[in-house]
Amino acid sequence: MRILFVSGGTSGVIFSIIPLAQAARNAGHEVFVAGPEDVMGTITHAGLPAVPVTPTSMMDTLLDDDGVRIPIPTDLHERFLFNGRCFGRFAANCLEGLIPLVDRWRPDIVVGGALAFAAPLIAAYAGVPYVKHAVDMGEPRTIDLAAAAELGFSLERLGLYDMPRFDLFVDTCPPSLRVWDAPVAQPMRYVPYTTPKKLAPWMYTKGSRPRVMVTAGSRITPDYYYDVLAALVEKVQHLDVELLVGAPDDMAEKLGPLPDNVRAGWLPLDVVAPTCDVVVNHAGGNTVLGSMAHGVPQVLIPYLPYVVDYSTRLTEYGASKMIRPGDDTAENISDAVREVLDTPSYRERAGSLRDEMALMPTPADVVHVLETQAAQGRAEPAAPKRHELTPG
Repeated sequence: MRILFVSGGTSGVIFSIIPLAQAARNAGHEVFVAGPEDVMGTITHAGLPAVPVTPTSMMDTLLDDDGVRIPIPTDLHERFLFNGRCFGRFAANCLEGLIPLVDRWRPDIVVGGALAFAAPLIAAYAGVPYVKHAVDMGEPRTIDLAAAAELGFSLERLGLYDMPRFDLFVDTCPPSLRVWDAPVAQPMRYVPYTTPKKLAPWMYTKGSRPRVMVTAGSRITPDYYYDVLAALVEKVQHLDVELLVGAPDDMAEKLGPLPDNVRAGWLPLDVVAPTCDVVVNHAGGNTVLGSMAHGVPQVLIPYLPYVVDYSTRLTEYGASKMIRPGDDTAENISDAVREVLDTPSYRERAGSLRDEMALMPTPADVVHVLETQAAQGRAEPAAPKRHELTPG
């Protein structure tokens, strides 16, 4: 069976689909992972065949035609619409490379990350089932609608009147945290993955003091989220703990001299998380789910609006403490870390989620579901073939 995985435009959303892609390849299936040029290294480091389909990066969608950064709306609803339009523009660029790819290499099924909106379109074009793969614990529906509106021309070219629906939804959110109106899904255990790094003993061995990890995700650049990371480190580095700062190595170097109790750099979350007592983070999907998979309680500061919902769910479950971005003072974050460290119920609830996630089907189990879905075919009719498309 040939399986085409369509990734999003950043490493964070690619990490979430890699375990299933690896499981499919290990089961003997042919696997391609398509994405923009700038994420090819992330895919190939995972041992997967990577196919570049656009030179456009996700960050390019934040620029207007003159290359000027588009202001990000402050209104929450407008922010979701803005995000959706960016994802839609990115998907339209990916389609230009995906169409010739599937013309030459005919997949039997297409798997796409939840925000990879080119995936349902290319599956419809190829006439094969589309599998939507969760990348966190849910996104606002408004983002999907805005992306669909941005993709209107692409839909028309393909003879489609609406975004194709998924034939299968693979969800890594544990049942206890799913929203009441979540779509029917094939559950799958979340397997933490980050780009590997040579291990040192301190990564998997903690000292006598509590170990706290701070991270603002893997996508940090000097212009994106570096200020968030630097501020978080500044606010917690005085605590009497062993502090790990997870960030790309070049961004960690920019933090400058740090106290003796601090180590900073690229940290393999799957190795380091089991040794941590608390993870302080920006509520990014991989960090949150990766910490949950190892039963580590968290202090969440949801800087992106769309992650507030699942941050709230995790906090109400009792496995995290949430601080609103406007309240993220050094005192409040420090108090939250101390509360989580000193209150056993946080670790107990986090452990309960870990145990629940461990009982979910593995990626290898879900490969068999993909095989069945490919054999059943699409629930919707295929889009016109390329020679039938309206010129445009």
